[in-house]
Amino acid sequence: MQTFTPAEAAERTGFSLDTLRYYEKAGLLGRIRRGAGGRRAYTESDIEWLGLIRCLRDTGMPIAQLKSYAQLATDDSTMDERLALLEQHDREVQASIDALLAQQRRLREKIAWYHSEGASAERHLARSMLA
Repeated sequence: MQTFTPAEAAERTGFSLDTLRYYEKAGLLGRIRRGAGGRRAYTESDIEWLGLIRCLRDTGMPIAQLKSYAQLATDDSTMDERLALLEQHDREVQASIDALLAQQRRLREKIAWYHSEGASAERHLARSMLA
């Protein structure tokens, strides 16, 4: 079985060494094997799991939810609970997207105002100052 040093695992996953250690201490990773001299040795399975953690973190999933998911993932009978957790997070992501889109609409309204009314108000002000 191929194993990877912490530095190799960090390179493959894009996580820093500190983040890998934090995730271990937080209980997001299963027991990491130890190689010669007690050094951590990540397996391909560990790297794949870290890929899933990366995916979920990139969606903004909080560490607390990741911990719940990681604990559930150790038991094959928890598929429904894991699905429910992912569906809840999906609803939270959608709410964030909706809020960002509303903010963007408001911002674009303000930009449009500057392109039309704001620009003409500035021209009017400039003309009145020259007169």
